Amino acid sequence: MQIELLETFLDLCETRSFNRTAERLSLTQSTVSARIASLEAALGARLFDRSRAGTDLTVEGARFEAHARSLRHEWNEARRRIQQPGTSADLVRLAIQNDLAAQHIGDWMADFRRAFPQTAFYIEPDYSNQMCADLLTGTQDFAVMFSPKPHPDLHFESVGDVPYRMVSSETGTLDQVVPETFVFAHFSPAFEAMHRATTPHLTASPVSVGQSATVAALLTSMGGAGYVMEKTAENLIALGRFRAVEDAPVLRQPVYAAMHLRHRITPLHRRLTRIIRRRMAGQV
Repeated sequence: MQIELLETFLDLCETRSFNRTAERLSLTQSTVSARIASLEAALGARLFDRSRAGTDLTVEGARFEAHARSLRHEWNEARRRIQQPGTSADLVRLAIQNDLAAQHIGDWMADFRRAFPQTAFYIEPDYSNQMCADLLTGTQDFAVMFSPKPHPDLHFESVGDVPYRMVSSETGTLDQVVPETFVFAHFSPAFEAMHRATTPHLTASPVSVGQSATVAALLTSMGGAGYVMEKTAENLIALGRFRAVEDAPVLRQPVYAAMHLRHRITPLHRRLTRIIRRRMAGQV
């Protein structure tokens, strides 16, 4: 079976539109129709019903969807593993939230290498939505993220949280921080909700950013105030130009280990999760 047929089928499961799937996959609508017809012929069952109201999965199509996701995941894993470095017994593709990569990946990777000396690691900083998509397709094996995206094929575990503190080049008290020079942080939907609830007077900020390092860079260049990771806040304060906004609440961003459901009990994934959880607990 061609993997393109599965990709087309699964995209159509999401869009329920032959035209929209054609646009997303950069195909013609006739190619999408031909691929679905080929898949239906191979399975001996009709997968979609098309009508004026739209496109719906048949009973057989709904039954096949979970198998199609599993087949796609297995295919991508198999393709990666036969292409891994010849000197390594195994290859783990690790995705990590952008904000966590700079400050934590060194310590984490040192622990990973001690635990799995024969394993090669491919590391890719990214954002939560893309990491979830990559875990589903099998192009990533393990991820550490801020925002789990619930899916029946994904498994998430809480491993701790990351503190963010407000710094300012202008004042040390929250009531004197003004939105005009404030950089509003939206590191995740949960963080943004906390931020808006605890500092509503700053939501009118003209600049909004989704990465701590970018907030720090903007503050260093322009001055003002904003939330950054605790370690970044300490570094900025040590430079002498910034000070802590002492009465601003500390905002804590939850962190999750994520993996495909089929990996949740494997020794490697369990140990990686324990290492992350131990390191996260040690930062407090």
